[in-house]
Amino acid sequence: MTKTAIIIGATGFTGKILLNKLLMDNTFDRIKLFSRSSVHIDSPKIEEYLVDMLALEKHSEGFKGDVVFCCVGTTASKTPDKNQYARVDYGIPVTAAKLSKANNIPRFIVMSSMGADPSSSVFYNRIKGEMERDVLLCEIENTYILRPSLIGGRRSEERKGERFAQFMMGCFDLVIPNKYKMIHPERIATTMLWLSKNTFSKRILPSELISKIGLR
Repeated sequence: MTKTAIIIGATGFTGKILLNKLLMDNTFDRIKLFSRSSVHIDSPKIEEYLVDMLALEKHSEGFKGDVVFCCVGTTASKTPDKNQYARVDYGIPVTAAKLSKANNIPRFIVMSSMGADPSSSVFYNRIKGEMERDVLLCEIENTYILRPSLIGGRRSEERKGERFAQFMMGCFDLVIPNKYKMIHPERIATTMLWLSKNTFSKRILPSELISKIGLR
C-alpha cells in the first residue's frame, strides 16, 4: 500500500534532498509540499500548497497523509528579529504537529539542532528546545526529533560565518568528538526517510546517531 508524505521546507537545504529521495521511493505515491515558493519540479507525485507558512493552521483540509517531514528553519543572520525567528523555528513545527495530531497522522519527523534546551540561556537553543517540548506534547504516536550538528555542504545562499565554521571543523575533523562532527544533509535526509518506515526506540536522535543511520 503506497503512502502520502507531507514535507514542510522542501525548498531548503535538507528538504530538497529528502524530496528527491521520496520521488525515487515507490513507498510514496503522493508528496504534498507546503511552502512559500514552488520547487519547480514536474512530477505526478507532487502536490504543492503555496501558502503563508505562518498561517499553516488555515490549511488543515489539505494537511492529510501518513507522515510529516518538517525541515523548516531559519538563522539569526537571515531572520535577525527574534520574534519573527521564533514564529518560524517554533511556530511552524508546532503548528504542523498540532495539525498532524488533529488529522490523525501517525508519524512526525522534525529537524531541530544540537544544543536544543527549553531552559537554555541562549535564545536560539531555547527556542529549539521549546519547539521539541511542545511537539512531543502533541503525543503523535511516532515522533522523531533530529538534532544535527553543523550541516556541511554548499547552500544556494551565502552564509560566510557558516562556511568558515565548516572549514574549521573540516580541518580538525580527526580530533572532534563524534557528537560534534559536521554532518552532511544527505545523511539527515536518509535518516528521515528511514524513520518514516521503521519504528525506533529513541524519540530524540543526536547527530552521531543520525550520521550512523544515514549510512544505510
